[in-house]
Parts: sequence; C-alpha cells; structure tokens
Amino acid sequence: MTAVLVTRVGTAAGSRATAAALACARSEPHCAGLLIELGARRAPRPTLVASAAARALEERLAAHLPEAGVAARGSTCHLALPAGSDGIRGLAAALPLADDSIVAVHLPPELLQDAFDESLRRVRGVLLRADLAADRALTALAARDARERGLRLAVLKEPLGWLASRLALAGLPPAGSNGGLPKRFCEQLLGEGDPVPTRPQDAGPDAEGTVQPRIQFRL
Repeated sequence: MTAVLVTRVGTAAGSRATAAALACARSEPHCAGLLIELGARRAPRPTLVASAAARALEERLAAHLPEAGVAARGSTCHLALPAGSDGIRGLAAALPLADDSIVAVHLPPELLQDAFDESLRRVRGVLLRADLAADRALTALAARDARERGLRLAVLKEPLGWLASRLALAGLPPAGSNGGLPKRFCEQLLGEGDPVPTRPQDAGPDAEGTVQPRIQFRL
C-alpha cells in the first residue's frame, strides 16, 4: 500500500480531482485505488459501474468503519471521513485495509499536520496543488515540511481539465492514462522509474535563500 497526502496551497483549485486522479492512476482489475476525503461535505455515492475490486474494498471498509461514508466508484473506492480527531482516527484505521492499493488522502491544509502525526509511517508522499505565481513562498514552506519528514513531493501547477476531473471523480480514467495526470509525474511521486533532476529555478528557497532541488514541479 502506498499512501499520498493531497492538499491545496492557498486558494488553488482542483485538489480533490487531483487526488481522485491519483487514486485512478494505478487502479487495476484486481486492486482498486482508494480516495479518502478528510473533512468531506457529504458521503460519496456509488456509480452504476464499479469494478469487482472496488466493490470488495467497499465491503471491507464498510465492515470496519460502519459510520463512515464509503462507495465503489468505477475502478476506485471513495471513503468520506469527518474533519477533526474522529476523521484522523478513521484515517489510521482505514489505511491498513487498503492492501496493495494506491491511497490518495485528500484533506484541507489545516489537517495536514494532524495527518502527518497520525499516519506518517504509512504515508510515502505529498502532492500539492499550487498556483506558484501567487503562492510560491507558501508552497516552499509546505515542501520543506514534507521533505524534512523524508517524503516524496510533487507540485501540480495547473488543475486538471474539466473532463479529466469528472472522469477521475467517477473513477473512470481514460484508457491507458494515469487518471489524467502525466505518466512521469506519477512515477516520480510514487517512486517508480529513474529520478529526474529538478530545475533549480523551479524550487523554492529555504530560510538561508539557497535552492532545495528535491522539490518536484510538474505541468
């Protein structure tokens, strides 16, 4: 199981669809991706079409977390958890149930530190949806926090398009795609393939004004 925390920086839009796309990226017929939403406004609804793996994961999560909202959607399963301590505890309980799935945990920025503290040993990376023109400094601070915890990091500079977003949220990525995300972007975030050096001009400065080249920016 590989878990990635997904959040926005500042007022950047599209982080929820980005998390859904990541859950789709490595969904297989025998292994459904899992989207967990902390602080979800409503319970997810099942789609008319869902894979057998997604339905099996739905049943497993519903059995262990009966008060949470859970639904199989296409090739993925969506789990809605409340904000606050109950949601954080639910996250810690849900992650071990995901087996070999890719788990994308979408959460508001204010819950990021709590999620780190509760589930860090199961989290492998952080994906930030950020508009660098407006929030470069804030993005660099968030990136430094993830880097100091030894996590992989990626920053998506543009939101997904409307169609890709709708398909990802339904768990229905286009054939042969990575849920609408660039292939190399997913490989870097999930630790697949060879590392690609980051351009120094794309990285954020640290407190001493030097560049931290491990920050990965794409799109």
